[in-house]
Amino acid sequence: MLEQRIQQHFIDSADLKYQAGPVLSKPISQAMQAILACVTSGGKVLACGSGVSGLLATQFASQFVGRFERERPELAAIALPGDSTDPAADGANAVDGDRFARQVRALGQAGDVLLALSVSGQSAPVLAAVHAAHERDMTVVALLGNANAGASAAPGTGGVIGRALRETDVQISVPHERGARIHEIHLLALHCLCDGVDAQLLGDPDSDVLSPSS
Repeated sequence: MLEQRIQQHFIDSADLKYQAGPVLSKPISQAMQAILACVTSGGKVLACGSGVSGLLATQFASQFVGRFERERPELAAIALPGDSTDPAADGANAVDGDRFARQVRALGQAGDVLLALSVSGQSAPVLAAVHAAHERDMTVVALLGNANAGASAAPGTGGVIGRALRETDVQISVPHERGARIHEIHLLALHCLCDGVDAQLLGDPDSDVLSPSS
């Protein structure tokens, strides 16, 4: 029983990845180009997320400043601190809904990119950060979902945050209602962004880079 439940998690995750790949490859490519243009022009990426998404934002910044899979010069990225333990962090009623916006207003400049993550698309702190980024003439790359939005929500719309984006922003919205699955796709999308930027800066990787380790 337990082993079957575990196997089902793997099956569901793999199925969603197969379904999401053709849908999300274009916006992920657009996001990569926006981030690449930013950092090659002397800009930086400010990454933020509510709850567990904040941990993914921190991982992205670490791999962007340090390295992903190949050695390269450091790239500018900052993960904005938040409260990953707030149970309401990814909702409209989060405590201190201005936490990210204050940091964006303090650190953001025109030409920078805000990388915003929310599995529900409803996070008040992330929404406020998007508005602050627009005030700073920053581009927003939003990794969103519709977790816990209910049957009435259209899949893949990205909630209230998705509706707040501008035409010059990029939305990567996972058409799923389960938070764990959306987090998994967001992590894969972040890996694609890091890999894509590296490929543009360093050239296409050798074939063995994308192959399983021997």
